Amino acid sequence: MTKKSLIIGLLILGVLLNSCSKDDGPPVATIELETIGLEALTGGSDYQGWLIVNGQTIPTTKFKDPTGIVRLEVLASDLEEATQFILTVEPVGDVNNEPSSAKILIGNFSGTAAQLTFQSVVADLSSTSGQFYLATPTDNVGGTDNGNDEFGVWFMDGANAPGLSLPTLASGWKYEGWVNFGDKILSTGTFSNVVGVDDGNFFKGSGGTVPAFPGEDFLILPAQVPISGITLPAAVTSKKVFITVEPFEDRDPNPFFIEPLSATAGITTGSGNSIPMISNTAVPSGRVTRPN
Repeated sequence: MTKKSLIIGLLILGVLLNSCSKDDGPPVATIELETIGLEALTGGSDYQGWLIVNGQTIPTTKFKDPTGIVRLEVLASDLEEATQFILTVEPVGDVNNEPSSAKILIGNFSGTAAQLTFQSVVADLSSTSGQFYLATPTDNVGGTDNGNDEFGVWFMDGANAPGLSLPTLASGWKYEGWVNFGDKILSTGTFSNVVGVDDGNFFKGSGGTVPAFPGEDFLILPAQVPISGITLPAAVTSKKVFITVEPFEDRDPNPFFIEPLSATAGITTGSGNSIPMISNTAVPSGRVTRPN
């Protein structure tokens, strides 16, 4: 081989090596996420992990099912410098590449791992209590009970006191009441405060008063509410009544899986026949690890 040919060959090899290096891009590394108590998301929402690097949020890919070990690729340099990991619930159609306010797990890195907790980023649900009774105040014209109290549920203690004891939730989260009618689960409305009218009352009657507490009368199905599979009025007697913690911006019409309070309604009605609710303190937790 001539000297000229050797020089040309070395130049070509250098170009190829340089090209391959550019195509490969910067080095990446893998986070391993393991969780307890998280369930697969429905309705189009996603989980998304976020690294905090020098005060900036660096996104990972989105995923729906947290079963087993979830592996998330990020730039190796970002992972090495990350001080914190956050897991969020991202709503349907999210494209802004910024974390939603519905942060569900968070933890600081200590060495190669971060223990993830729910309490510090959503709420401490270790001490909750509740009760409800069956009544339909929204169609009691003139305050007179019309004898159909089996069609409504109100989270109250007597005639004018809150029936729920719940901690304040972080931004991005609300409580929501539900009744499982068997073929259909209907919401009583979302709420942030146990005192005050909730965001529901879609199915209320007319002529009465909406109490200043969470609850719902399942009396009328308005034409503008597109719900099938149930006929109203619907009796709450003997049905499961429960409260969930909801990422309210996810636009999923189904109950979220975090359920701090629940009970089965009886067959008696009225404010003198309240039903105590069972407290469930289980909340998600997790751990993320990064390479040494």
